Amino acid sequence: MTEVDPAFTALGLRALADAALDRASTLGAGHVEVRIERLRSDHRSYRDATLESASETESLGIGVRLLWQGVWGFASGITLTTDATAAVAEQAVQVARVCAAVGGPPVELADEPVHRGSWVSAYRIDPFSVAAAERDARMVELSRRMLCGTGVSHVIGSAEFVLENKFFADSRGTETTQQRVRVHPVLTGITVGEGGFSSMRTLAPPAGRGWEYFTGDGWDLDAEVAELPELLAAHAAAPSVEPGRYDLVIEPSNLWLTIHESIAHGTELDRALGYEAAYAGTSFATVDRLGSLQYGSPLLQVTGDRLTEHGLASVGWDDEGVAAQEFDIIRDGVLVGYQLNRQMAAERGLGRSNGCAFADSPGHVPLQRMPNVSVRPDPDGPDVAGLVSQVERGILVQGDNSWSIDMQRYNFQFTGQRFFRIENGQLAGQLRDVAYQATTTDFWGSLAAVGNPDTWLLAGAMNCGKGQPGQVAPVSHGAPACLFRDVNVLNTTSEGGAL
Repeated sequence: MTEVDPAFTALGLRALADAALDRASTLGAGHVEVRIERLRSDHRSYRDATLESASETESLGIGVRLLWQGVWGFASGITLTTDATAAVAEQAVQVARVCAAVGGPPVELADEPVHRGSWVSAYRIDPFSVAAAERDARMVELSRRMLCGTGVSHVIGSAEFVLENKFFADSRGTETTQQRVRVHPVLTGITVGEGGFSSMRTLAPPAGRGWEYFTGDGWDLDAEVAELPELLAAHAAAPSVEPGRYDLVIEPSNLWLTIHESIAHGTELDRALGYEAAYAGTSFATVDRLGSLQYGSPLLQVTGDRLTEHGLASVGWDDEGVAAQEFDIIRDGVLVGYQLNRQMAAERGLGRSNGCAFADSPGHVPLQRMPNVSVRPDPDGPDVAGLVSQVERGILVQGDNSWSIDMQRYNFQFTGQRFFRIENGQLAGQLRDVAYQATTTDFWGSLAAVGNPDTWLLAGAMNCGKGQPGQVAPVSHGAPACLFRDVNVLNTTSEGGAL
């Protein structure tokens, strides 16, 4: 796709925005932002090769955020006429006037050049251009194949499709139009036996791609579905892990979630400043430690970006009109940067915003939200087999599952989908009931080897939560396979009191 959907641009976006901008300016607003958004989503679930439920929604509306005498005001509406958008702007000014009574220093925003243009994410086939029956047929076919596998008792699945359009205009002259698509197929095999049940899920991550992702472009679902029954059977028969200290080779299909919880959330500046506290806490990585906190070993290099092709957080411009960019968060293991919006960048004297503002609907105010946060591969690093060869006693970890982390982003534990015992540099069958536990700095400090670019994978989540009222945001995390030394491993069954 190279063009924004003409059905969206035909809404008369410029005239609607002008009405809001003019009314806000007349009422004394100094800075005004207008977002007109359309969000279309479709979630479908399947059980044993049969469609179980389908939910398709579409929202369309306008949000106006402005500064009146240095105080934020925000309002939104769903009626897209010039009179209605002007009324929304007037309401936003009224909100700012009420908030002004609370007092406080005036809001300042970091400078940003004026931008004009359009941007469309990297996908080939709009999934909403494909008939729902065809999409269901593909998922049912994959489910049926897995269900025919030896030992597979049940198969559950889901398919999620999102099409997002945004028009942004502000009083400085920025005017941008964007369109992005994201999808996620999931299939889980379940085996039921005398000893209970076991399950295993596909590792295909959510992606900023279109319908082509379901048919082999970017991920081979057919191959994964073909191998999963055998992997599931081996998992069901696998021994339970002995708790203790192990070296871990963690593949990016699992490591992305550890990055998300312990690094990406931990380096959101609003958490570090204590502004974001009620929803999932603050951060141990406080601003007084910027430039000195040894977050991990010198091998750890972490960047934030909104540029990576197919990234769930990739955009042309954020929801404050800031152009997408890449920036360092951790360099040689040391914390060197935070995720910023324009207000916090100005407040802390950190220069330009790095484009980390996002609102999940026109009815919500933009928050500081994470970009794609990724660990860089080692250009000369080993492949997965090379990492495994460096381990005498350890575990290879694949796929994400449950997790827990404290309100400072510091103490955590993670499980996974697949675990393989490593003995003397060789894989020696599957294990089960594995969880690894550490503090953030101890875990990343134990990083001993980083895989090469061929081991790198872009994974992530469609629904990262933050804020009150709560908002969800899509985000990707790229990572290579990595080797961690002497990590504490728990047995989840015994920890749960079942043994």
